[in-house]
Amino acid sequence: MRNSFVATFSLLALASCTSTRESVAASSGAPIEIHILAINDFHGNLEPPSSGAKVFNPATPREWGTVAAGGAPRLATAVAQLAARDPANTIMVAAGDLIGASPLLSSLFHDEPTIESMSKMGLALTSVGNHEFDEGWQELRRMQTGGCHPVDGCKGPAPFKGAEFQYLAASTYLDNGETLFPPYAIRDFSGVKVGFIGLTLEGTPDVITPAARVGISFKDEADTVNALVPKLKSQGVEAIVVLLHEGGYTTGALDDCHGLSGTIAEIVPKFDKAVDVVVTGHTNGIYICTVDGRLVTSAGAYGTRVTDISVLLDPKSGDVIGSKARDIIVAESDFAEDPAQVTLISAYKKQAEPLMNRVVGQITATVTRTGNNHGESALGDIIADSMLEAGRREGGKADIGFMNPGGIRTDLPFRDGQVTYSDIFAVQPFGNDLVVLTLTGADILTLLKQQYQPSGNNILQISDGFTFTWRQPAGKPIEVIAESVKLNGQPIVAGQTYRVVTNNFMAGGGDGFTAFQKGTDVVTIGTDIASLETWLKTRSPLDNTIRGRITRAQ
Repeated sequence: MRNSFVATFSLLALASCTSTRESVAASSGAPIEIHILAINDFHGNLEPPSSGAKVFNPATPREWGTVAAGGAPRLATAVAQLAARDPANTIMVAAGDLIGASPLLSSLFHDEPTIESMSKMGLALTSVGNHEFDEGWQELRRMQTGGCHPVDGCKGPAPFKGAEFQYLAASTYLDNGETLFPPYAIRDFSGVKVGFIGLTLEGTPDVITPAARVGISFKDEADTVNALVPKLKSQGVEAIVVLLHEGGYTTGALDDCHGLSGTIAEIVPKFDKAVDVVVTGHTNGIYICTVDGRLVTSAGAYGTRVTDISVLLDPKSGDVIGSKARDIIVAESDFAEDPAQVTLISAYKKQAEPLMNRVVGQITATVTRTGNNHGESALGDIIADSMLEAGRREGGKADIGFMNPGGIRTDLPFRDGQVTYSDIFAVQPFGNDLVVLTLTGADILTLLKQQYQPSGNNILQISDGFTFTWRQPAGKPIEVIAESVKLNGQPIVAGQTYRVVTNNFMAGGGDGFTAFQKGTDVVTIGTDIASLETWLKTRSPLDNTIRGRITRAQ
């Protein structure tokens, strides 16, 4: 890889960034142009997400709007049209989280429909993301190889054959010292080899359940990539693309790199200079930019965008001599639905509809996950209460329920007042178990302090009877007022023990709440979605009232 510069420009539905290197003087013949079509963080959105795709006004680029976009049928059409320019020199890749945290249509079948959809779409290579481990690495291997689910069996309309694309997992190691999947793949384009390295973030253990961590480990991203560069070069590879499930954030308009921050901005400069292009994910960012001379991209999430990356290869040296990318919005108005994808999705919907449409309760208004100025939400209150009741009903003798706000994925929408199973599944799509454990009062105080982190506040949603107050003195970090922490009006006592209920993700220290790991007498009692369903059945109709359990002092 040689020195480069970047020129960027943006349009309403299209943006590009170009990185051009000095031409190789001794080049024999015209450069070879290849096309890399990249997505990330699809999360099983076979149907268009309600969020649509963000767009902006070129005159006022910080004013964002949305357009209807996404869905596997339109994404497949967009990919097919882009590939039609030069099929032999086009490859579709992804940067992880194709599955996991998926809508019910996919997750009901353990994401088999998404794997089939991506195979039909022509996906060739993908890195693993953290959500690929939601059901454990053994289940992820089944996604690759096929076969029936070990517990639920074969539920789809046809036998599940596994992915026709290849997962890459360079930094994920089994206890036997082998990588979970191949670390890289080499593809030939008009006689020139291109290497693709796939890996996920080193911090994956912090965002997956304890059970999912058993038997695997995750290594440093840059160290992993740099160790593979000589192996690729020994096989005649000079052009290297990294598919990394890690990303960053920008403060500018869509697609540009103004104010790029986050882990990706720290990792890319550590890569060997042989790395030419980095396709990223995880943060759901929308950017096309250059970091340390390499083209770095991210296509948002949910299949609403695809990044069209063009790479010029010198036919003699095999190295990259130029690269550019543009952001394609998979807009409903621009792309028709692919018939094969429609047929696939329809077959799964037919089998899923009876469960999806089952009424489980009633609401009088949309119940939102949006917190007030104190950090408390109406939906958070309801979920925490449902967890507490489950912890008591199932013999856990729970005193307090704690819910992480990041685990509440959407609102409960008001349509005709009826809440369906698909509605509550969309709220809590992870299939987490509920766990009851014993903490001391001191542990609970530590837990509450862990809500306020350098990366931002992460206010726990709490059950009925538990209250606390926080404040932020001028120029000082946020703090919880210790004497305000009460259970049923009585102060929490540091040396006393309490039974608390949370999900298994949090119980394992997820989202930085490591105080849960001090818990003892651990009991697993059913699933989070089952507890919410029971609460709705017995407490309906519910409203959007915030109960005032969390207060903020001035």
